[in-house]
Amino acid sequence: MSAAVVVPLGLLFFSSGLIVNLIQAICYVVVRPVSKSLYRRMNRVVAELLWLELVWIIDWWAGVKVQVFTDCETFRSMGKEHALVISNHKSDIDWLVGWVLAQRSGCLGSTLAVMKKSSKFLPVIGWSMWFSEYLFLERSWAKDERTLKSGLQQLRDFPLPFWLALFVEGTRFTQAKLLAAQEYAASAGLPVPRNVLIPRTKGFVSAVNHMRSFVPAIYDVTVAIPKSSPAPTMLRLFRGKSSVVHVHIKRHLMKDLPEEDEAVAQWCRDLFVAKDALLDKHIAEDTFRDQELQDTGRPIKSLVVVFSWACVVITGAVKFLQWSSLLSSWKGVAFSAVGLGVVTLLMQILIMFSQSERSTPSKIAPARSKNREQVEVRDNKQD
Repeated sequence: MSAAVVVPLGLLFFSSGLIVNLIQAICYVVVRPVSKSLYRRMNRVVAELLWLELVWIIDWWAGVKVQVFTDCETFRSMGKEHALVISNHKSDIDWLVGWVLAQRSGCLGSTLAVMKKSSKFLPVIGWSMWFSEYLFLERSWAKDERTLKSGLQQLRDFPLPFWLALFVEGTRFTQAKLLAAQEYAASAGLPVPRNVLIPRTKGFVSAVNHMRSFVPAIYDVTVAIPKSSPAPTMLRLFRGKSSVVHVHIKRHLMKDLPEEDEAVAQWCRDLFVAKDALLDKHIAEDTFRDQELQDTGRPIKSLVVVFSWACVVITGAVKFLQWSSLLSSWKGVAFSAVGLGVVTLLMQILIMFSQSERSTPSKIAPARSKNREQVEVRDNKQD
């Protein structure tokens, strides 16, 4: 990737991000002990100032077209109610697509997600997620059950409509992971997936149990890439290369879900079987014909925010250089070069972190095939 692209975008993002992190930290220490509700309202505004920079990259820098297919009632409800969002994990930027949808719906600053624990250590973006009450798990249910329960209960008094995104497949989709899922499904007597991975239902069941009383809806989101479009990646975004993403949304009422844990788990599994069939139809038709294409537009808010941040950062940098005379000595030039190198490295880490090939596969308990069990039974009888 050209340094001419990475360095300016990186300087803008990390400089403004550190300012956002500082404001969030001050609010966390000063405001939150007095009023958690006020802190959350303030953090929503502050966090949006950072998230909108990434929305700008999709909307204006790369020009990615996010096309939403859903019914009018669901479209009107988005952003006006608490919702648990479950989605397939198709591309490297599914989380950014979710932020675009949240921004269009007016709830970007109060959009949350269940993330792997290492995410919170990402400079700027991970720290901001922590201040925004994202839930970070270790992918070990023995450790994560209590963390998830505590985090979900904290959302009960959230003062604004929020979305909580949960990728129940547990990892991003790749062909290698699909092959492993197919082998597991065949051995366990489950429907063999073609376009999705097998959902991990423990987290979903826990989320439903703890959110049923105050979250009215589940948004079933299916992400697909049309045949004519290359798959979007962070690398393509920074290079300014466009893609098209199709998003199918179906709204389910939380009260309609069964009460028993196993029934809820089966509901989730059935949902992904239906999602798999829906993706088969998308592959055949290159669109989602069962729902209306909604006009989400391209708001200029992210453009205004990025322009404002650019003015603040450039003005601050010029004044600092004038005050410090940093570039007037070889030591100052070397220090500046090291700083630019660090920014470039951090941008590379962000890109690598988003790549599905580098994501950690979720662990699936091994299953004994029915054929193997039959052979063992036959052998035992013979013995």
